[in-house]
Amino acid sequence: MTRKSAVVAIGGNSLVKDKQHQTVRDQYIAAGETCWHIASMIRDGWDVAIAHGNGPQVGFILRRSELAAGELHEVPLDVCGADSQGAIGYALAQNLENDFEKLGIPRHAVAVVTQVEVAADDPAFATPTKPIGSFMDETTALRRRDEDGWSVVEDAGRGWRRVVASPLPLRIVEEEAVRALIESRFVVITVGGGGIPVVRDEGGNLVGVAAVIDKDLASSLLATAIGAELLMITTAVERVALDFGRPGERGVDRMTLSEAKRYLAEGVHFAEGSMAPKIRAVVGFLERGGTTAIITDPENVERALAGETGTTIVADSPAPEVCGLPLTASAAEPDGTRAPRSYARDKVSTGRHP
Repeated sequence: MTRKSAVVAIGGNSLVKDKQHQTVRDQYIAAGETCWHIASMIRDGWDVAIAHGNGPQVGFILRRSELAAGELHEVPLDVCGADSQGAIGYALAQNLENDFEKLGIPRHAVAVVTQVEVAADDPAFATPTKPIGSFMDETTALRRRDEDGWSVVEDAGRGWRRVVASPLPLRIVEEEAVRALIESRFVVITVGGGGIPVVRDEGGNLVGVAAVIDKDLASSLLATAIGAELLMITTAVERVALDFGRPGERGVDRMTLSEAKRYLAEGVHFAEGSMAPKIRAVVGFLERGGTTAIITDPENVERALAGETGTTIVADSPAPEVCGLPLTASAAEPDGTRAPRSYARDKVSTGRHP
């Protein structure tokens, strides 16, 4: 069987179904549902690296740190990211190991605590916009600003929050180790939450910074770094929609890189903080030489790989078949879109990390 490589990115929100199901056990069960579909993909011959979000999980860690602040030291944001990588990596790896045994797959999963280098002079550090942590009153917010150097903003009358930068990922520090593990047939869980953001200090040493890297952009960079044929981004919807939230809203089965860039530029199709970053991540992957990307929900991974659902995005001049994936869309309009029917819709951003 020909070896094929893919990066599968799953959202941190997909591990938290709702407010009634957010315990560690609930998240483990949710992770298991996604892992089963990835295990089936691996059974069919794919070498897979898994990236994941961590927005809700980091929020939980920060809240615990806030509540314990009178007795224990607070946990820095970069360390919160490392903590979440370990916990989510453990849940994913254990679920995968159990699935491999059930399916008779002679593979193992391993989680790598992963740093991602960003530029110390990235413009995002001058205009932080990513809210983290709990709401504060004005007195507390201004004290943290003055004493701890936090950037804080007032949030529509609901209180004050800390905001941090979301710089672009430049380099995966553990890239060589990840590649070696994949070549040794391990399923690697990496760049959790976009990776732990680090910069070079004046002495050339890596140091952690308080920032949040977009998980989908980091997944795109990972796919390029390991030479993956496929970038699959799983999200809350079965396929991408054009004219989202407008009368002409319609699902898309297939689009090219040029079409994706045009739709992004038009600025009316994809919600910021929701689908737009995913499309940007796909565009980056294809512009750097990738051939195929798919966006769908976790339960439709196998069907999307078979070309039965999901949105497939390809380089502008693809071969008739790319990495074994059919490129024709069933029941589609001539331009690759579907008329509004029963497809799932993209959700408006909740304000949490994607």
